[in-house]
Amino acid sequence: MKQKINDPAQNAAREKRFVALTSVIAAVVLTAVKIIVGINTGSLGILSEAAHSAIDLVAALVTFWAVHAACKPADREHTYGHGKIENISALFETLLLIATCVWICIEAIERLAYNPVHVDPSIWAFAIMVGSIIIDFSRSRALARVAKKYQSQALEADALHFSTDIWSSAVVIIGLVFVRLGDALGIPWLGQADAVAALVVAGIVVWVSLRLGKRSLDDLLDAVPSHMQELAMQAAALVEGVRSVTQARLRRSGPQVFVDLTLAVKRDFAFERAHEIGDAAAIAVSKAIPGADVVVHVEPIQSVDENLTTITRLIAARYGLGAHAISIETHQNGESIEVHLEVDENLTLLQAHCRASDFEHALKSAAPKLIEITTHIEPTGVHSAVRNGEPIENQEVLVLIEKLKSSVALPFSVHHLRIRSVQNEIDISFHCTIDGQTPITEAHSLTEQIENSLREQLPNVGHVLIHVEPPGRCG
Repeated sequence: MKQKINDPAQNAAREKRFVALTSVIAAVVLTAVKIIVGINTGSLGILSEAAHSAIDLVAALVTFWAVHAACKPADREHTYGHGKIENISALFETLLLIATCVWICIEAIERLAYNPVHVDPSIWAFAIMVGSIIIDFSRSRALARVAKKYQSQALEADALHFSTDIWSSAVVIIGLVFVRLGDALGIPWLGQADAVAALVVAGIVVWVSLRLGKRSLDDLLDAVPSHMQELAMQAAALVEGVRSVTQARLRRSGPQVFVDLTLAVKRDFAFERAHEIGDAAAIAVSKAIPGADVVVHVEPIQSVDENLTTITRLIAARYGLGAHAISIETHQNGESIEVHLEVDENLTLLQAHCRASDFEHALKSAAPKLIEITTHIEPTGVHSAVRNGEPIENQEVLVLIEKLKSSVALPFSVHHLRIRSVQNEIDISFHCTIDGQTPITEAHSLTEQIENSLREQLPNVGHVLIHVEPPGRCG
């Protein structure tokens, strides 16, 4: 038995289609009834409302189709999805409304100036307009609720459209009241109130149509509210590691908002760290603009607090080199630097030397105060890293380390001591535990002192690796 999966996208599409369909049914009923009553009473106000409802029917049908089509997922031809169909639907609805208003205005002016028509303000005229207000109120609320829930421009346009129908229907009722008063009081000119009401209805619809048209065009031209762009930039700028937001571009495709951000970060960050910052910025923007599809581009920038050591490592990395054991000396007329460069072990001497020379020229350009650069080339790779050896016992090493405990300034203890014989050399490695509050520079000096003593007093010492650590665990 297959279990149904609760897909939010499918649920949204289903609910949007349902509310759009109910709007179509309501428009059919209202249009038919208004036409019948308008013809029987001769009311231009009601006939204008019937025409308005007929346009509502067309608009509702277009909205129903647009909502269905806009829910299609992105494909190869439409990589941003089909959401803009909703914007096109809203613009089409605007054009229909304006065309209707032109007809209403022409007919109203003709009745006022040339061909007055007697209007019969019967109880049916009032009943249909009151019923229209009730139906328009209920469907505009339903459309607005779903439009807000799923950020649907097409449904929002329909909701706004039908909410204005309430006011236009009210104006028609007022016009009919004046016509009835004119008949009762014997004031013929009050009979023209119906045509005046039709003009007011047209004015309301034109005003709403222009607003809808502007919003639809804005979305089709990828215009977004300025506050939304500020929200995206502020959210990204607050992420730790972001130096600045150099560019923020937003666009809408129906209910979906797409955000493209360019962030500036320090260029000495590792690639993984820069990627983490970009991910964190995307999450922050998605929280500020719910449902946004965020793409982040990270640009490395030079920061004012970069020192010569950092610059050296960055330039070395640019040429595919590792840099360590950097030593800087200050002179009266500038600085000199010594660098150990790690190169691929598969290079020839000529290739490695050329790469080191390129590095030296780039470093000199980046740091004009350097008067001398000395590099030491070291091969790195699988073969260079592998040192096969045999474990051995060497009491001399143990005795010497015990003597060093009393001769150095910092107290330390040793564990995990390993001694190996590798190619007629002795490799020594051990863990050295000292006080965790010791400055790292002092800890490093201690390891250098221990290593130098071992090399001075023991023959054939090869690699010496001292892992310095505090007692206990981190955190």
